[in-house]
Amino acid sequence: MIAPTANPRKTTGVRPLGRVPVDALARAVAAIPEAVWDAENARKPNRFDVLGQTRHIVFRFIDSPHDWRGAYDCPPWAAWRPLLQPVLDAAVADYGYARGAFPRVMLARLPAGGVIQPHIDANPAAKWPHKIHVPLFTNPQVICLFGGAEHHFPAGMAIEVDNLGPHWVRNGGPSDRTHLIFEYYDRDQPEPAWLQG
Repeated sequence: MIAPTANPRKTTGVRPLGRVPVDALARAVAAIPEAVWDAENARKPNRFDVLGQTRHIVFRFIDSPHDWRGAYDCPPWAAWRPLLQPVLDAAVADYGYARGAFPRVMLARLPAGGVIQPHIDANPAAKWPHKIHVPLFTNPQVICLFGGAEHHFPAGMAIEVDNLGPHWVRNGGPSDRTHLIFEYYDRDQPEPAWLQG
């Protein structure tokens, strides 16, 4: 079997993608009741100890951790898509893909004082799509490490991050940090040989 290698189009650090229109989405996210956060987090498909107390609302997710090309809509997607799609489209405009796809889309909420431990996204399906964060709510003491350097990402800025190198997040501030996190890839890009390996 051929060892999975990364998509050469992915960043190896951080790639700012510009400001995106998050106001309507942020207002809707701010209004989500705690009971909904709890219920959606309880059924999320992405359960990893390194994520600590991070809660998620998952809109789209992959069928298999080995292949990003198959994905499914989760129950909240239909209702939230009108708010999500303008943000997704604005964030990826510079890539110029005629047939781009979003295999994973979710909200991630890290509480005040919370930590996401150092890790890499090791499953093969994470090696090809771009990994993009859009902070909706943050504070100056939210620090993350990508590409070997510490960063603070401001609200409303889309940023592609290197999910294949070690990364972590620390929320040292008094408020929760909520990001829209998603993956994006080009359906027309030649697929790596290791998919058939």
